[in-house]
Amino acid sequence: MSVETEVLGKIRPSAEERMRIDQAATHLKAAVQDYIGREGINAEIRFVGSYSKDTFLSDPDLDLFVLFPPNVPRADLERLGLKIGDDILHGVRMFSEHPYTRGVFENVDVDLVPSYNLDNTEHLQTAVDRTPFHTTYVLANMSLSQKDEVRLLKKFMKGIGAYGAEPNTRGFSGYLCELLILKYGTFDGVLQAAATDWKDGTTITIAEHGPPMIGPFVVYDPVDKKRNVASAVHLDTLALFIVAAKDYLAAPSDRFFFPHKRTSLSPAEIERCASLHGSRILTVVFNRPDVIEDNLYSQLWKTQYALIKKLNDFDYNVLRAVHSMDDKHLEIAFELERDVLSKTCRHVGPPVWVKTADSFLQKWKDNEYGAPFVEDGSWCVIVERMYFSAKEMLDDEAALAGIGRELDPDSMRILGHEESVAETDPLLLTELMAPLPSWKA
Repeated sequence: MSVETEVLGKIRPSAEERMRIDQAATHLKAAVQDYIGREGINAEIRFVGSYSKDTFLSDPDLDLFVLFPPNVPRADLERLGLKIGDDILHGVRMFSEHPYTRGVFENVDVDLVPSYNLDNTEHLQTAVDRTPFHTTYVLANMSLSQKDEVRLLKKFMKGIGAYGAEPNTRGFSGYLCELLILKYGTFDGVLQAAATDWKDGTTITIAEHGPPMIGPFVVYDPVDKKRNVASAVHLDTLALFIVAAKDYLAAPSDRFFFPHKRTSLSPAEIERCASLHGSRILTVVFNRPDVIEDNLYSQLWKTQYALIKKLNDFDYNVLRAVHSMDDKHLEIAFELERDVLSKTCRHVGPPVWVKTADSFLQKWKDNEYGAPFVEDGSWCVIVERMYFSAKEMLDDEAALAGIGRELDPDSMRILGHEESVAETDPLLLTELMAPLPSWKA
């Protein structure tokens, strides 16, 4: 029996699970239909997403769209759509670019989303108006056998950590997985293409080529050629999938689909890694603000990049950085070339032939660390550094570095090397100091 056959036997929904989901979907649709009838709301309802396309794995969500006529004002669409969600799901209002309600109905997670009922995608009014067209396209073009190929690809993506277009994963959405199966025919076909042909800037056309687009991975949406379905895919995630595809084709294993949970290194092992590298660890911890998780992950990535730049600007030189988030805190751990610098550094002044050279010499004539000297045609002088330690520098500079707007710099704690080894999540430090792909952990 092949690896794929074994995996499908584990991930294909059982008859009992299908019955449970179908029953919840039927009851949900009836409840919403009765509600809009009683309230006199002019709207249609339609399931979209993986459930409606039968490409779902175990324990799927239900995505129910409430489709309003295009002449309904946006404010009314949002007000009525959210009220339906409140009254039916008693859930949580989610406010991103487009508001919707997330809740639970008969033990099934549900997103109830207001949208417009359009004839085509030429005049979209909300960010989700394309979604029903995605469902229609996949149902019209995908064979029954290809639905299992989608399941394999989704589970593979999940296993290697590349599934999902959310800001933290920056990976492949379910719809993108479906389009890749339509393009290449099978799970194996997608992996073969990735392993042999894909690279930074790869462009794929499913139906019609649209205007030129720039990105690590471009896949023209067959229902809207002006949109890149793969816009969320980060270069690192694309590279991860290419590496995983090559490794799997060379040695198929169910560990790509069901990775083993990694065992954390002990503090002593973390110290040995740092000693071997000749590096130091620094961790920055923020209190978690009350913000939608997707938005918060975007800010966490932004903060990580901003602090990397700041650390590099001050010559501490980041080797690698990782982050995590729990219910209370956000943590970013850095491996640095050094966390303490020399007391002094060289300050380069103007070329000796410019007029400002005289004022430079006047300013530094009594410098306690030595007189100015010429190097590469410019005056230089040895000066005392603004900061000796990375911890001291971030304490002063982090708030000015361009961190996420919802992160409170006053809640920030900075842990030096010894504190990091003792207090930072061991699994996060393991990922930092001894990175391994999930299928090799």
